[in-house]
Amino acid sequence: MRSVRSILVVLNPAYEEPPALIRAKHIAQVTQSDLYLLACDKDGTQHQSVQQLITKLRNEGFSVKGEASWHNSFHETVIQAQQAFNCGLVIKEHHAENPLKKVLLTPEDWKLLRFCPAPVLIVKTTHDWSNGNVLAAVDLGNTEPEHRELQNSIVSTGLELTQVTKGKLHLFTAHPSPMLSAADPTFQLRDTIENRYKGLCDSLVSLFDLDPALVSLKEGPADLLIPRTADEVGAVLTVMGTVARTGLSGALIGNTAEVVLDSIQTDVLVLKPQDRIEQLERDLKNKT
Repeated sequence: MRSVRSILVVLNPAYEEPPALIRAKHIAQVTQSDLYLLACDKDGTQHQSVQQLITKLRNEGFSVKGEASWHNSFHETVIQAQQAFNCGLVIKEHHAENPLKKVLLTPEDWKLLRFCPAPVLIVKTTHDWSNGNVLAAVDLGNTEPEHRELQNSIVSTGLELTQVTKGKLHLFTAHPSPMLSAADPTFQLRDTIENRYKGLCDSLVSLFDLDPALVSLKEGPADLLIPRTADEVGAVLTVMGTVARTGLSGALIGNTAEVVLDSIQTDVLVLKPQDRIEQLERDLKNKT
């Protein structure tokens, strides 16, 4: 996170100082990042308010630029600005979609998480981050190199963000229930599953010098367990990864990071594997 030099803040015109901007200011004060304000302005009515906000922030000592623009859709407008100004982090607020609408249309937040190459911080609350804990939610069931790299990135980013919140890092992973029909005997018995996942957790604890007492290993679906665990550990921020699933599977079930957005009561930072980031950037270049 300290390597982020520019933060894209997606403004909500309903607020004089949007929650996404409050988070961005907090992070920028620690990382010395520049701020870039974006109003997704389909009606062309927000230019003046963006300029007024820029002036206010400059008077507060922030390095800030911004614009009001629109390009085809909400998520495309955000991604175009992120690419144009080389922003290393995107921050926006989340608002729950109507369940029926979700069935018919992919929510804009989901599209942003899937197609934006940069990490995306979804702001869910206005709670003060000060002295709040950070939950790093990792999927240890996938041991492919790119997924291990993503797991390490989630933990290292979580540790960096405790420098912002002044809280502690908690590590969480979920493991599946035993299935007698599983081809791998490891997944036929609860004890062998737990031992396997505990060994993987222990490796991360050793690699990042984490406190073993702050590790949660639970059985069940991650999309249900992550919000509960975040509440239990007093997290103000949850760091997760996504493989940015698209196509039919994405339309029907979404990704874990997308599914938890409505139910979790913390802000959520979503990271992607490096190979997915590179593919998204190639796709964007091919469109231009």
